[in-house]
Amino acid sequence: MHPWIYEYYIDPIISDSGYNPVNTVTWALILGGMLLLIIGLFRRLEVRLDERLVFCTVPYILAGASLRVVEDADLVAAPAKYLLITPFIYFLVAAVTLASLILCRGALKERYLSGYALVGLLWTGANLLVLSTQGTESLSAPVAIFSLGSAATLAAVAAASRLKLRFLSDRLNLLILYAHLLDASSTFVGVDWFGYTEKHVLPTFLIELAGTALVMYPLKLLILVPILALIDDALRDDPTLKNLTKLALLTLGLAPALRNTLRLTLGI
Repeated sequence: MHPWIYEYYIDPIISDSGYNPVNTVTWALILGGMLLLIIGLFRRLEVRLDERLVFCTVPYILAGASLRVVEDADLVAAPAKYLLITPFIYFLVAAVTLASLILCRGALKERYLSGYALVGLLWTGANLLVLSTQGTESLSAPVAIFSLGSAATLAAVAAASRLKLRFLSDRLNLLILYAHLLDASSTFVGVDWFGYTEKHVLPTFLIELAGTALVMYPLKLLILVPILALIDDALRDDPTLKNLTKLALLTLGLAPALRNTLRLTLGI
C-alpha cells in the first residue's frame, strides 16, 4: 500500500484521528456520488421524496449518530468497529435506511411511512439502550447545548423575519437551521467548557484563530443561510433533488450535534 494512501485515508480510520484536507474532500465527493445514486434509485422505484419522507428519515439520522457513539465508547472491537467510522458508517446507515424504506413500502403500501419511521426510532432506541450501560458523566451538557441551540435559533429566526428572509420560515429549513446551531452549541460546549478538540479541518483552523468555539455560530450562519436560499431558488423545479440535498444538509448538522451531545453526557 502506498504510504500516501495510508497516511491520509487508512490511518485516520484505524486511529479515529479525524479529518485532513485530503480525506475531507474525498468524503465530500463520496457523499455527492451517493446522493446521485439515491436520486436514480428513487426515480426507478417511483418513490416521491417529499418533506414528509425527509421528516420520517430523521430517526435514521439519530440512529446513525448514536451508533457512532457506540464506537466512541469502544463497545465494538476491531475490525468491526471500522464500519462505524467515516466513510463506512455512511454506507452502512444509508443501506439500512434504504432497505427499511423499500421493505416497509412493499409491506405496508400507502401507510409505509409510519412503519418506516418506527423502524428508525426502534433502531435509535436500541443504540441508546446499549449506551445507557455506560452511565452518565454530565447532565448539564445536554441542557446547555439544547438551551444555547434553541436560543441561537430563535435569535436567527427573529433576525430573518426583520430582514424578510421568508425562506427561513419553511419548516424543513427551520429544522436544518436548528440542527446546525445545535451542532455549533455542542462544539462550543465541548471545546470551551470540557476541553474537547474539533476534528474537522476548517472549524479547527477558525477556532484556533478566534481562540473560542463561539466562532462556530457565525460560521454556520454565513454558510448555511446562503446555501438554503440557493437550494430553494435553483432547485425549485426539481423537488426530489431539492429535498435530498436538504436531507444531506440536515444530516451534516444533526448527526454531529447528537454525537457530540451524547459523548459529553457519557463522558466519552
